[in-house]
Amino acid sequence: MRALLLLLLVVWIVVAVIGFVIKGLFWLAVIGIVLFLVTGVIGMLKSKASNRP
Repeated sequence: MRALLLLLLVVWIVVAVIGFVIKGLFWLAVIGIVLFLVTGVIGMLKSKASNRP
């Protein structure tokens, strides 16, 4: 599960960078950043839930 979350985070970073590099794809950068943040929050919530006794 952790590997999948890390893979998704890397993919979202790449999407955001591509969106910033290619001038007309600013919307892609915004989507990449939003998905990065959502994936990070979901990962934190799942890790906290799995640490409970």
